[in-house]
Amino acid sequence: MTEPASTPPPTVWPAFNARDPRAMIDFLVAIGFEATAVYGDEHEVAHAQLDWPEGGGVMFGSVKDHGLSRPPGGAGLYVVTADPRAVHDRAVAAGARITRAPENPDYAGPDGWEFSLEDPEGNAWSFGSYPGEPRAGG
Repeated sequence: MTEPASTPPPTVWPAFNARDPRAMIDFLVAIGFEATAVYGDEHEVAHAQLDWPEGGGVMFGSVKDHGLSRPPGGAGLYVVTADPRAVHDRAVAAGARITRAPENPDYAGPDGWEFSLEDPEGNAWSFGSYPGEPRAGG
């Protein structure tokens, strides 16, 4: 019997820009992300990588006019977590604007929960226990 292949490390990274990337870092750390890498100075962030402790992460930096640059506030992200209610509580404490209260959507199963918020730059985030459907062959 062969061992099942492990899930590969993330190779797709959601990326966005921030008008105030230092404030964005502080906000994301307050709700549970870890600041793994931050390159820049006190005024500009060339690149930031914030990892989600349960897997994956995001990359972002100051607004610029090249590369992946898009207007701030246009991103929509879904983050899988085993405890969306704890993330919700941290988000509320960090001053997040909750746009959808914690709920149990049909697709998340009987014990699944998720909620949505808007970050200080206007990006839409949902945090939930629904991990998506299993990969084919896995």
